[in-house]
Amino acid sequence: MASFHVIAGASETLEHTRVRKVSISDLFDALRRGIDDFMVKPSHIVFLCMIYPLVGVVLATWTSGANALPLLFPLVSGFALIGPFAAIGLYEISRRREAGLDASWSHAFEVRNSPALPAIAAVGIMLFAIFIVWLLTAKLFYEYLFGPEPPASLSSFIAEIFATGRGWTLIVLGHAIGFLFAVVVLCTTVVAFPLLLDRDVGAYEAIHTSVRVVLANPIVMAIWGLIVAVGLIIGSLAIFAGLAVVLPILGHSTWHVYRKAVEPAAPDRRSNQALS
Repeated sequence: MASFHVIAGASETLEHTRVRKVSISDLFDALRRGIDDFMVKPSHIVFLCMIYPLVGVVLATWTSGANALPLLFPLVSGFALIGPFAAIGLYEISRRREAGLDASWSHAFEVRNSPALPAIAAVGIMLFAIFIVWLLTAKLFYEYLFGPEPPASLSSFIAEIFATGRGWTLIVLGHAIGFLFAVVVLCTTVVAFPLLLDRDVGAYEAIHTSVRVVLANPIVMAIWGLIVAVGLIIGSLAIFAGLAVVLPILGHSTWHVYRKAVEPAAPDRRSNQALS
């Protein structure tokens, strides 16, 4: 690593990337390309992403006691908030395959040699901070409705949630609060990690570019967020095992969404799609 830099890129200046308008058809093309990346060597992708479902099982087991039951759903759903960081190795594999380089699973760990590693770590820490704030918010909201005492048992906890008015208040407003956290993560990181792997622009510009991509394509990015959310819900079925397939496809597809939404480092001046 030539120098330690986080906010700005290697040039010690804040670069300004250019973003494009994208369409819904671009999203489906990115998904198709993501599936293609996954199908090339699915064995190494499953190896990487077994970590995700295993952690989900550990979280479910850890919260099986009554004291931690109220945190089960916030933990499982909130873990998706750090998904963009968890999938960083998948972006690297897609990047290498696109460049015609060896894309075997071991190269997913080449991220550790990236000159943008400090900036990647900084954005990752931001996501973990959002995750912790989400857990604290969920805990406080539960205690506001039900009090500080833990549920007596799993059955009584389920009955309180689905058979009482305050339980449905928790479900409806809890999902609304979680949606706000998900929007923050989408807006700040939709292309942040792929951009940092591709170009050492610094954490500020990576986040800023993600925000500008969303502002330039609000409806399309909202649909992308919905696709990710539905995919993670489907993948969470069968004790999270489906995430071993869903997460890599979404991770690879995110790389291709980045390619469609952000101009290359040397923009083609003939393109009329770039936005300042």
